[in-house]
Amino acid sequence: MKLGQATIKDIARELNVSSSTVSRALKDYPGISDETKRKVKEMAEKLNYRPNAVALSLRKSKSFTVGVIIPEVVHFFFSTVISGIEDFAYKNGYNVILCQTNEKLEREKSSLETLLSNQIDGLLVSYSKETTDFSHFSKLMEQDFPIVFFDRRPYLENTINVTVNDFNGAYNATKHLILQGYKKILHLAGPPNLAISVKRKEGYLSALQEAGIPVLEELIVTCPEGDEWESFELIKKLFQNPLTRADAIFAHHDIVASGAMMAVKSLGLRIPDDVGIVGFSNWQFSSMIDPPLSSVLQPGFQVGERAIEILLEIIDKKPEDRALSTNIELDTELIIRKSSQRIP
Repeated sequence: MKLGQATIKDIARELNVSSSTVSRALKDYPGISDETKRKVKEMAEKLNYRPNAVALSLRKSKSFTVGVIIPEVVHFFFSTVISGIEDFAYKNGYNVILCQTNEKLEREKSSLETLLSNQIDGLLVSYSKETTDFSHFSKLMEQDFPIVFFDRRPYLENTINVTVNDFNGAYNATKHLILQGYKKILHLAGPPNLAISVKRKEGYLSALQEAGIPVLEELIVTCPEGDEWESFELIKKLFQNPLTRADAIFAHHDIVASGAMMAVKSLGLRIPDDVGIVGFSNWQFSSMIDPPLSSVLQPGFQVGERAIEILLEIIDKKPEDRALSTNIELDTELIIRKSSQRIP
């Protein structure tokens, strides 16, 4: 017998008991003696028995498996989201299948097909930077398939979303820079098709307008790739021009902020004396670089936990009893470190 192929009948044959006795013993049914349960479980372990997940799903009309599509596993925020998802799923008897798109639309579509072929009960999605057409998701929604979007809210009607308050996070970051005496604040923005980029830009603009600081379009620069080398080259170029040479930078996430820090240092400028810098997401490295980077903390674990909680609630409801749309926003927190603090 090959490992992993043992069945309840195999265990029953080895112990000379009925298959129904083995089944009840494995499920700890009352009426089965402790000694029988012990023998059955020992034999099950010896034969490497595993319950047939497909058979279980057919009996219960569920696979007890959910799919997750994310842009990047290496992104600190998404890794904490995954932890929240898996923790809650495990406690509620669900398995998780994870797919990453590497920010590519075609991989997103391929991942969706893979997950659906595995008969998942529901789907959690943070879509890619390339995604502007959401028809592959809307078709599923039209069939009442349970989907919850997290972090990145799609441009679709009647969606269920779990996000953070990106507007407030960006507003607080920019206001902090203003209170530290910075007057010419540059925003390294994210891809404009992402709602999070739009909200962070709006928060930045709101803080400037509230403080009576003129909004200069040349100080709002998009970083489409979102890596440190892109922001490094952008800042070096921008700081060579007196019109775009800023005294502070608010970056849409920490990787972009770290590239900006390298560029500022390479120009012989001091942080935070000459240039203040704030990032977004509070990656682990933010507290370890020199100087430590101020950043907006996103509660990733709580985002994942809340998203899977809502998804499991949807799965358990009939389509007619489900909410048409919901948007849950979790609060952010500004973590102030030396990169932006020049006033004690």
